[in-house]
Amino acid sequence: MANLSFIFAVPPGGQLRRKQRVGASISAFPARRPSSHAVWRSRLAMTATTAPPRKHQQRPWSPGSWRTMPIKQVPDYPDQAELERVEQRLRKSVPLVYTGEGAKLKSLLAKASRGEAFVLQGGDCAESFAEFEKYGGENIRDTFLLLIQMSIMLMYGLGLPVVKIGRMAGQFAKPRSSPVEREKNKVLELPTYRGDMINGPEFTAEARVPDPHRMLTAYHQSTATINLVRSLAHGGFVDLHRIHDINLEFVNGTPQGKRFLEYATRITDALKFMSSCGLQADSPMVRQAEFFVSHEALLLPYEEALVRRCEITGKHYATSAHMLWCGDRTRQPDGAHVEFLRGIANPIGIKCGPTLSDAELLQLLDTLNPNNEPGRITLITRVGAGKVREHLPRLIEAVRRSGHVVTWSCDPMHGNTVATPSGIKTRNFDDILSEVKDFFQVHQEMGTFPGGIHLEMTGRNVTECVGGMNKLSHDDLRTCFESQCDPRLNASQSLELAFLLSEFMSGKCAI
Repeated sequence: MANLSFIFAVPPGGQLRRKQRVGASISAFPARRPSSHAVWRSRLAMTATTAPPRKHQQRPWSPGSWRTMPIKQVPDYPDQAELERVEQRLRKSVPLVYTGEGAKLKSLLAKASRGEAFVLQGGDCAESFAEFEKYGGENIRDTFLLLIQMSIMLMYGLGLPVVKIGRMAGQFAKPRSSPVEREKNKVLELPTYRGDMINGPEFTAEARVPDPHRMLTAYHQSTATINLVRSLAHGGFVDLHRIHDINLEFVNGTPQGKRFLEYATRITDALKFMSSCGLQADSPMVRQAEFFVSHEALLLPYEEALVRRCEITGKHYATSAHMLWCGDRTRQPDGAHVEFLRGIANPIGIKCGPTLSDAELLQLLDTLNPNNEPGRITLITRVGAGKVREHLPRLIEAVRRSGHVVTWSCDPMHGNTVATPSGIKTRNFDDILSEVKDFFQVHQEMGTFPGGIHLEMTGRNVTECVGGMNKLSHDDLRTCFESQCDPRLNASQSLELAFLLSEFMSGKCAI
């Protein structure tokens, strides 16, 4: 539970002028032979340096100063007065997270930037009102449980604490490549679906009208999600003494489930050994999990309304999540989204696609982290299989020359979306694995730290991505394709990826 002395009390005041749119880390196990990753990490630490703070003059910032900047990926609300009323209600709402939690996450991400921790960030492509109602929170529980399973495998294999961050409790809006769409083989063209926080997925003119009241529904569902996750993380649900119970039902009996149980048996033996030696094996780190939530900062009226000023530090925080990221389509250095993010004290992610130039990246780093604060910036690369060696080395070299401190993470999902002959969007497990492998190999070759992975995944037994050990094919996609947007790895595929990564980083296998 967060220290309540960090609770916010002073919301940003006043309406601001609008402008017309212009477009449970566990490391207390018996000592093992150092993994290849640990040896590599210690070797790099001897040469690591931190650049002095980079300070330069910036224009004044306020929670609403983004309204004076060019903006992309914004819905056109027909009723501005109703939008303002919803924003006012959100301004008076309780914060979803607290400053102390955001500061703690920043310190953990700083460790990942030094190779002292690993970041596992994952969850839905876009959260759904209908899925929440259909499953009654079971979908959230299953995704949380899957992230815990994956983190256990990675912790044991890498010998590092794993920072667990969910894409949940706010991931309701999505950037789109086109403002309009049409059903397959249909003439009717409608505004594109932008996520449940903005409009509806049904292909009707009424559903596609942006509705500000959807922000309130998203806020209340996010509140329920965070409450559930806190209960699971701190209520004994992930106690490592009952690690054999931490397994999704449909994964039991599969090769992936059996591999996890092998890890579980080793951990149980380690805990028994600690107890027999008189060592403490019932600390909160063993019985609880530290878990954070994140989403893309896309719908800025929602984000601004949930900004609060910390009375202790005087800093502004976005209380909609512990961590926010700037998408590849909204990372313009002079744009509204970057303007909003530069003034909040939360950890920030930047999606780095193949079109991002070295100069633009450095401009973003200077704007978003002028004091070069470790843990502030996570660079999430998303370039696609077969393109990592073309783009990642130049980005690493540019950051290294500049002296900026960043945490590197790999998003192997967004650059690998394809369409089947029948028009269904999917992703191939082999492409995802290939991008992850190249990401880690490039960092090893360049002497930098691969700090984490960022996945679109679910704990449900969906059939949205092809391949993996179960060899899902295009014909299987219609069996259980539930995502309203992009395809997600299911639990078996996610566990398989975590296992392969763990084995690769510990030097036990090549992927």
